[in-house]
Amino acid sequence: MSKRDYYEVLGVSRTATEIEIKSAYRKMAMQYHPDRNPGDHAAEESFKACAEAYAVLADGDKRSLYDRFGHQGVNAAGGGGFNPETFSGFEDILGGLGDIFGFGDLFGGGGRRRGGPQRGADLRYDLEITFEEAARGVETAVQIPRQENCEACNGSGAAPGSSPTVCAQCRGQGQVRFQQGFFTVARTCPQCRGAGKVISKPCQACRGAGRVSHDRKITVKIPAGIATGQQLRLQGEGEAGYLNGPAGHLFVVVHVQEHEFFRRDGMNLFCEIPVNFTTVALGGEIQVPTLDGTENVKVPEGTQTGTTLRLRGKGMPDVNGRGRGDLFATVQVLTPKKLTKEQRGLLDQLSKLLPKEKFEPRPRVDEQDERNLFDRVKDMFG
Repeated sequence: MSKRDYYEVLGVSRTATEIEIKSAYRKMAMQYHPDRNPGDHAAEESFKACAEAYAVLADGDKRSLYDRFGHQGVNAAGGGGFNPETFSGFEDILGGLGDIFGFGDLFGGGGRRRGGPQRGADLRYDLEITFEEAARGVETAVQIPRQENCEACNGSGAAPGSSPTVCAQCRGQGQVRFQQGFFTVARTCPQCRGAGKVISKPCQACRGAGRVSHDRKITVKIPAGIATGQQLRLQGEGEAGYLNGPAGHLFVVVHVQEHEFFRRDGMNLFCEIPVNFTTVALGGEIQVPTLDGTENVKVPEGTQTGTTLRLRGKGMPDVNGRGRGDLFATVQVLTPKKLTKEQRGLLDQLSKLLPKEKFEPRPRVDEQDERNLFDRVKDMFG
């Protein structure tokens, strides 16, 4: 019986690219795979045929021979037919299908032994700190509940004085093989669950698990300048690995409390400073709070409310240690609520001496077009 043309089997043209051939094969493998068509001999034969066609057309040398001499050319070169025991590229070609159908265990391909050593789980810890702690950095201790290696058995799961023995069913391979149609299938050993060893005398401290729950106190160093949402990775501080596998990591997610006075935008800080109206009129000096204490700042004569003063290098430090941001203090004129008789008299005299200012109404601005303080200051200072 003559074989069908390989290009016809995969439904591609003779000028098809490697990517087109690979894509066609994936679709057909999914359509005709025996696991999706149990007991369907025709589907099994189609699956075998498309695998054989791909084994030839995916190989540049074999494809060249096939294009020149047909099936005879491939057979003469020793490349005819489909042998699942030697077709090592099968799992890579199927890509995501391996997870769907379990191809990782097919053909004796060395899939991960699920019961063997495994990496420990990563852990997350949410840490809240004050604004000041974020500004200067802090070292704090956190309590982490996690799985750790059992000290009694050193993570083996076997009772002290004993050790795991080689599994008799898989002979230490962690897998058992059997025939399924024309496939040779390797599955995780049900006796040892892929570990290749069995524990005849389990450790009483961990009941053979090799790990125990424990609350561990860990010191965390928070760098100065950290912001809400940033996280720190503490390598190897997650849960212990199963059967002495590598430990996972601990991720500390930082949450910074809001400050009652400062508002933060990146490395820059913003605040509002109430200033006596005589100071803004005559000029003078005010004290502005900063992260490092108060700072004396000169207010020019005739300063208007809403004027922003810039204090360079008085903002938040860069979390990577590259300098500091700035502090922007916006002046808010402070109007006294209660005046003495003498003060009122002086203000009355001043009012008569000052020129009458003409009121010019400002155009209406929709709320959605109003810009907040941060944006206005950025425009002013760049």
